[in-house]
Amino acid sequence: MKYQKAQKPMDERDKLRKFRELDDAFAQALRQLEDPGSATDIPTGPPVRSLEALEEEDAEKQALLREEAFQQQFEALLAEYHMASHELRELIEALLASGRWTEEQVPA
Repeated sequence: MKYQKAQKPMDERDKLRKFRELDDAFAQALRQLEDPGSATDIPTGPPVRSLEALEEEDAEKQALLREEAFQQQFEALLAEYHMASHELRELIEALLASGRWTEEQVPA
């Protein structure tokens, strides 16, 4: 069991002194807030961003994640079929040249 030091009860003078200190500090803070020329450092936290900016940032993150996922799947397919990227480019160009694919058409 830990030893706990018993606190002495505060007498009336100590209570009154503490109250005056708090009252003085509160009054000073109020004066600083009311004075328009004071350079009081009031903690405010990070700047607030609009919902539109947050949604735009989220959309950019999602697009990056989709791009990374696509790139990983694409590389996995190339590895699975033992095909180099330049060979795939040649195949696509041949399909486009033969009319089997159009640039607007996405293969299924």
